[in-house]
Amino acid sequence: MNICCTESQKTMEGRLGVFMIALVLLLLFVQSGLAQEEVRLNSSIERSALLDLRTSLGLRGKDWPIKGEPCKWIGVECSNGRVIGITISGLRRTHEGRKKPTFAVDSLVNLTSLVYFNASGFYLPGSIPDWFGQSLNALQVLDLRSASILGPIPSSLGGLSRLTQLHLSHNKLTGSIPSSLGQLEELSVLNLSQNSLTGFIPSGFSSLVNLTRLDLSSNFLSGSIPPDLGNLSRLQFLSLSDNSLAASIPVQLGDLARLLVLNLSKNSLSGSLPLELSGLRSLRRMDIGDNSIEGQLPEGLFSNLSQLQVVVLTGNKLDGELPVALLSILSLQILDVSSNNFTGFLPSLSTNGTGAQFNLSNNMLYGNLTFSLSKFSWIDLSSNYFQGKLPEHSQGNVTVTKNCLQMDNQRSWQDCRLFYAERRLPFDDPMPPELESDSKSNKRLIFILVGIFGGIFFIVLLVVVLLVLRKICDKDIASQRGSANVGPVPVDSPSLPKDPSVSWVGESFSYEQMLHFTSDFSETNLIKHGHSGDLFKGFLESGMPVVIKKVDLRSFKKESFMMEMEFFSKVSHVRFVPLLGHCLEHEGEKFFVYKYLPNGDLENSLHRNTRVEDDRLQSQDWITRLKIAIGAAEALAYLHHDCTPPLVHRDIQASSILLDDKFEVRLGSLSEVHAQEGDANQNVLTRLLRKSQTSEQGLSAPLPMTCAHDVYCFGKVLLELVTGKLGISKANDASTREWLDNTIRCISIYDKELVTKIVDPSLIIDEDLLEEVWAMAIVARSCLNPKPSKRPPMKYILKALENPLKVVRVESSSSAKLRTTSSRRSWSAVFFGSWRHSSSESGTAPGNTNRDSSSGSKHAGRVGSQGSGGNRLSNEIFPEPVEMQDVERQDSH
Repeated sequence: MNICCTESQKTMEGRLGVFMIALVLLLLFVQSGLAQEEVRLNSSIERSALLDLRTSLGLRGKDWPIKGEPCKWIGVECSNGRVIGITISGLRRTHEGRKKPTFAVDSLVNLTSLVYFNASGFYLPGSIPDWFGQSLNALQVLDLRSASILGPIPSSLGGLSRLTQLHLSHNKLTGSIPSSLGQLEELSVLNLSQNSLTGFIPSGFSSLVNLTRLDLSSNFLSGSIPPDLGNLSRLQFLSLSDNSLAASIPVQLGDLARLLVLNLSKNSLSGSLPLELSGLRSLRRMDIGDNSIEGQLPEGLFSNLSQLQVVVLTGNKLDGELPVALLSILSLQILDVSSNNFTGFLPSLSTNGTGAQFNLSNNMLYGNLTFSLSKFSWIDLSSNYFQGKLPEHSQGNVTVTKNCLQMDNQRSWQDCRLFYAERRLPFDDPMPPELESDSKSNKRLIFILVGIFGGIFFIVLLVVVLLVLRKICDKDIASQRGSANVGPVPVDSPSLPKDPSVSWVGESFSYEQMLHFTSDFSETNLIKHGHSGDLFKGFLESGMPVVIKKVDLRSFKKESFMMEMEFFSKVSHVRFVPLLGHCLEHEGEKFFVYKYLPNGDLENSLHRNTRVEDDRLQSQDWITRLKIAIGAAEALAYLHHDCTPPLVHRDIQASSILLDDKFEVRLGSLSEVHAQEGDANQNVLTRLLRKSQTSEQGLSAPLPMTCAHDVYCFGKVLLELVTGKLGISKANDASTREWLDNTIRCISIYDKELVTKIVDPSLIIDEDLLEEVWAMAIVARSCLNPKPSKRPPMKYILKALENPLKVVRVESSSSAKLRTTSSRRSWSAVFFGSWRHSSSESGTAPGNTNRDSSSGSKHAGRVGSQGSGGNRLSNEIFPEPVEMQDVERQDSH
């Protein structure tokens, strides 16, 4: 009886359980149905508006399916049956839509509940319509960053009373900033940077009481800084850098007690730094460099600024002594007061935290360096008047050239004695007078001998020129072009080819065809204004997309056009952008026709135009990034090692690395390619003509013509791939150098985990992939060595990228084996030994070695992931200069 009852009870319990599960599933189904009903669009007017927007912008049906529910379209958000948000950033146009892109968003006027509109990075050539500020009354966020918008900012935007964020940066906006923007009292973020705005900063901005971020940098604004900006009590970020602002800094800015960042650099500000800025108690960064600020720093200016981490005052006219309060801020990590007139003794800097970076160069500081400098990761004391001896353990991280120290590369003793005598200061002169007199006599003798032998050499050189001139003139130019290893002979070509159908630069096109391909070079087809010509999208008669570069010889140098023509006539490699043809009919305008590469350049493709759940652009995966790095390295290795003489690209940056449909690299921006400066293989006449022409041009800052310069720029590209931060490879300003310094500190051959602080957070990587990232970061750091002679040649960089795990592993049975001093020395010795051996064989300098079979076309996909073993750096693949290892060894202890 008990058994039967028990079985019956179990049966009832089982049925009850099944019933409960069914009930839960039913409730979930009902809830799901209700949720689906909640996201349906109820307004037929808004549905029509979205369909019109889909057509006018040429959006793909894959993203906005015409038969689908609009509230489920990518980038469309609904609430209570109304459209409240649209994000077209990252969406792609159809083929037809890409032909004629415009700022065609008129249908937004019917979306009366729209709260945000995000089109950042979406190509919208045209101006912002006036009705934006008259019809979108519910709008709170308007984001049109990097959308190629033209024309002025409409004053009607001042009518968006609910607007909290206005992002219009990185466009082509012109005209003045409308004062009506001062009516947006709810505004918290206003970013108008990186445009071409002119005029004054409106004084009405004092009404923006909720503003926390104001960025008007990189425009052409003039006048003075409005004092009433000091009324923006909630402001945390203020950047007015890179404009033409003049007059003095208003004392009212000292009232911004919540300000974290103040950037007024690269203007024409004058006067002195007001003491009232000491009221910026929360300030973390102060950048007022590259202005005309003068006078002494007020003694009490930095007494209350205890939170400062970055202070940049470089390139001003400041004088007097450096305040002790400034040098004693414990949180200070970056201090740049270079290129001023500061003088006096340097107080002890030992109170600053480990890893600080100070630049005190190009001033008039003097006295002895009696304190330790080992805590600094880098400090530049060059071009001052420090005397005595450098403290021990300071050589690796200290730059002290052009001082009065007892070491090499210093000022003349006469200059030093005169400086100290004028100030009636004691000067420690260790050189006896008789030795100094002998030294001067020896120097005079050397100068005389140099003059004599220099004159003899010049006479011999003229004779050689006369002897070889006839042979050079009789040589067949065509035979020169047929040589496989001849680099371009750009600047000394007397004229353009007279025959427009020359086969060695591709197919010949007519000027009428150029107009037809580009719709008369319409603005809608303009891709960008390049530094060697304007780039336009076009279509051949066959429908094949192409890129056409229009070179106006009145605006661009004829030599650059000649250099690129000569390059394509003599150099052929799969890693360069394919040239399809040319047009030379017009005297003042020349044209190149290139193959269109659908993935554009690395600058615009690193973060792909595909939306993900967290509403950000999806980044390229690591395998693709490594593939891109290897492809670019192959192209540079070919230029540096497979061309005679070696060729220098001179414009390596993310925008020069073009990508086809499979993300294969096709290197572009070839108008600056040049034979390496000082190469022994150049004939005498070419070098003389080139030198003469360069001097006639009067270039103040010509691009470096060394392979080491390409290596340095490539190192910045590698850091962009590792960190995901764009714009580093094309910039060389103070903020970029500061970022590089901070980033390099996180790349250590001793600590893999340290690199995780700089890795692009969007990358999804496992342990093995992290080792590859670490290896690329080590490669980048070696490329960025401040000494050009210590940077590795491209063929070794290519080997390292093809075998990234061999950079951080060697064959060893113990994965926990520690790196020993002997192994590091061996690693460096093997590398530099092989480098010198290769150089001695070819009779050229590093970077001009004999051809190596490994520098040809390499793997297209991911490579080097099969390494194994311990974690000691390999001495066969990619060594690192000893100086860098010594610095890291000090940092690790």
